[in-house]
Amino acid sequence: MKILIVGAGIAGPTLAYWLQRAGHEPTLVERSRELRRGGYLVDFWGAGFDVADRMGIVPEVIRRGYHLREVRQVDDDGRCITAFDPELFVRGTGGRYVSIARSELAAIIYAALDGRVETMLADSVRALDDDGTRVRVTFDSGRIAEFDLVIGADGLHSQVRRLVFGPEERFEKYLGITVAAFELERYRPRDELVAVMYTKVGYQVTRLSLRDDVTMFLFTFVDDGSVANQDVGALQAVLRARLGGAGWEIPAILECMTDAKTFYCDRVSQIQMPSWTHGRVALLGDAAACVSLLAGQGSALAMVEAYVLAAELGRARENHTQAFARYEEQLMPFLRSKQQAAVRLAPAFAPRSNAQLLLRNSVLRLFNLPFVARLAMGNSLRDAIELPSVPAAVSERATRLRRA
Repeated sequence: MKILIVGAGIAGPTLAYWLQRAGHEPTLVERSRELRRGGYLVDFWGAGFDVADRMGIVPEVIRRGYHLREVRQVDDDGRCITAFDPELFVRGTGGRYVSIARSELAAIIYAALDGRVETMLADSVRALDDDGTRVRVTFDSGRIAEFDLVIGADGLHSQVRRLVFGPEERFEKYLGITVAAFELERYRPRDELVAVMYTKVGYQVTRLSLRDDVTMFLFTFVDDGSVANQDVGALQAVLRARLGGAGWEIPAILECMTDAKTFYCDRVSQIQMPSWTHGRVALLGDAAACVSLLAGQGSALAMVEAYVLAAELGRARENHTQAFARYEEQLMPFLRSKQQAAVRLAPAFAPRSNAQLLLRNSVLRLFNLPFVARLAMGNSLRDAIELPSVPAAVSERATRLRRA
């Protein structure tokens, strides 16, 4: 089938990779003029790691990722309040755990396509007309084309979802936190492979030193959601107004903020829908069931969703209705449980009271005790899903049969 995939982040290229392997003809379209840069570091583990392994990209993910040696909480004067070794997460996953910039992971996945998938940059979908047999797509550029299926992998603020399922406010559950992330060159001080956190009631700031003398900063703060709708200049003014009197390195960070290489800001939200499919259109990744950054594995889950959808389309061949039903059946309960777990973690990123702050810091201190850490994590580092296999393309199977 000819399948249009809207969005070239994590989910879209992963789906394109497996659809092409299964003998379909995917096309990627991306609104940006180039692959997106910036964002924040993500923890990569679980079933998404298994998908990456099947794609053969784990060595590159490890090479470009980071193995942190410490997570440190500091006070107003920069003194360590508590710290723990994130190696416990690595051990808990059997070594299949790494932190990596989201944009780096996206670039690795896209490179795995090796030029075999048509990609349209600086364009997006303006209108969709599903007549039951094909989907007629009108692009922003004016181009019109027909596809057997359209898959919306275009993120939290999905255009495909808006066109087919309705306005965003019907499905977005805002969690009361806004995130801002940016990178600075030659910032001092540096603590190599250490995540340094400064947390107060209402916000948290994390500093992490990356390669090439780059430092990433992640702000998470309680907000009504309106800040994310402002331009970069206005957003930076809001951060200065809210945090200008804070301790630690906050004044210096805010002063350097205008020199940021990249700047990302958005609401911390989830997408909750009764169905991800309608006719010949389906949603994927954050467009379908955003778990939010609080879950800690949104990128890995997006890869799982893409893999399962490709597997079901491969099994069902041209019976997309059957494939879509199986896709939802396997993943909806799994992702709802991930969303529920993420909501419970919100106070760790932006405590709303002194009591929540105290509880958060107390839990971090307990992570220094290995048996307590193992008890607290339980089975949370193992995804309760069994990945299916993606059928190979007909030509590949025929070649193997001839050789046999």
